[in-house]
Amino acid sequence: MSKIKLSSLIVPALVAGFIINVSEFILNMAVVGKDMMAVQQKLGLPMIGGSAMATFVLFGFALGFILAWLYAAVRPRLGPGARTATIVGFVLWFLGYFYGNVGMAMMGIFPARMMMTTALWGLVEVLIAANVAGYLYKEPA
Repeated sequence: MSKIKLSSLIVPALVAGFIINVSEFILNMAVVGKDMMAVQQKLGLPMIGGSAMATFVLFGFALGFILAWLYAAVRPRLGPGARTATIVGFVLWFLGYFYGNVGMAMMGIFPARMMMTTALWGLVEVLIAANVAGYLYKEPA
């Protein structure tokens, strides 16, 4: 089994991160934006500003890197292709999206409907990003 060459992850990771960031922008502006603002006002929280947005964008690219890296890491065991990318995407979604969303809904911080919407949206975005990253990833020769 060969080591993962970081240079082979750059393009898949950046593209996956870009997909996640564009998807999150659409989700948080057009789909749940008004609900999010209502919750922030109800909790007395300030509106999300530039530094928070920059952090979210960086985390989006970090998730893209993790997706690409996980795909490269499990590819020798599970084989190349969409099945492996989908498994990787589902694992990342469960740990990074679903778990936190359920917790916030259970504690009453955010409405359950909004958390379900964002969880399902996140599942689609991560599965698309994982499959694109898997498609773009090439094993070093």
